[in-house]
Amino acid sequence: MADKRDYYEVLGLKRDASQEEIKKAYRKLAMHYHPDVNHGKESEAKFKEIKEAYDVLSDPQKRNTYDRYGHQEDSFGGFGGGGFGDFSSGFEDIFDTFFGGGFSTRSRGQAASPRRGDDLRYDMEITLEDAVKGKETFINIPRTENCSKCGGTGAKEGSKPETCTTCGGSGQQQVIKNTAFGRFVSVRACEKCRGEGRIIKEHCPECRGQGRVIKERKIEIKIPGGVDSGSKLRVPGEGEAGTRGGPPGDLYIVLHVRPHKIFKRQDNDLVCDIPISFVYAALGGEIEVPTLDGRAKLRIPEGTQPGAVFRLKGKGVPSLRGFGKGDQLVKIKVEVPRRMNANQKNILREFAQACGVDISGHEEKGFFDRVKDTLGGK
Repeated sequence: MADKRDYYEVLGLKRDASQEEIKKAYRKLAMHYHPDVNHGKESEAKFKEIKEAYDVLSDPQKRNTYDRYGHQEDSFGGFGGGGFGDFSSGFEDIFDTFFGGGFSTRSRGQAASPRRGDDLRYDMEITLEDAVKGKETFINIPRTENCSKCGGTGAKEGSKPETCTTCGGSGQQQVIKNTAFGRFVSVRACEKCRGEGRIIKEHCPECRGQGRVIKERKIEIKIPGGVDSGSKLRVPGEGEAGTRGGPPGDLYIVLHVRPHKIFKRQDNDLVCDIPISFVYAALGGEIEVPTLDGRAKLRIPEGTQPGAVFRLKGKGVPSLRGFGKGDQLVKIKVEVPRRMNANQKNILREFAQACGVDISGHEEKGFFDRVKDTLGGK
């Protein structure tokens, strides 16, 4: 036990690490040290150490006992290889230390149960056009799959796993101890098969007896129109492979919409700023505005003020629930020319005169002089 490393150290984690952090650290290390990726005894030993640490820390009950007692294999049934004794087992061993006594084992008559595979997460960045109109695409993800050569059994072709004679295939041992306080019964993982309920004498050379291999899989993804950043798509059965014949997990795709150069989203509406000449704002006219479906015509009425908002019906984002589409909101920004030639200035002066606006001497008066005029010379 002295030469066994701390499980948190093995996974490079702090002792207060969350379950998500534990899972993330395991996947990263497992991908690096998996025998299918790095061949050699050192890599295989490292992978087993990582797997053993994850099996304990990913189980809240096992982790709690490990945090309290550490590597107390002789007293608490052991952590390695997927087996982990419960607290009652350790409790009996303590009594045995003081009072002596023997134990016997027998099968519980129930095979080790199948286990569902882990879920996978894939973060995907998409354009606003894809979010609004939907898209069909493909992604490649690395994941564990049942070995095709052995069918997930882990046994060499032509052979098959044998039922453990110690636990009768249940993967568990019942421990009975007689003490001065009475008879104590507990259940722990079988030491011979390490809780698997079966023993593989000839390992499959493809998966090295693991029953699973890491492969990259191409998966078709259908993104519905109306999604937004944070939307999740669930693809059933495309997660990690299960064990002992268990079903695979699911794949969850988390979408992130890239910012658009023109449009901003407000619920199911799209908003854009459109600059127009002050002449258009004053006289009115028809302009073309961009939409996600191409260009559309918009009528600007006479006397349109800066900041006015016009609505293009049905040019927004479709509802994910199928309740129609949002609109496109066009916000008008009136552009004032920064430079004008003499002719343009004269035309504006004539316009001002026609409107009864006196601009004579306007440029010569300063700001405070105009304030005085407004306040009556005070």
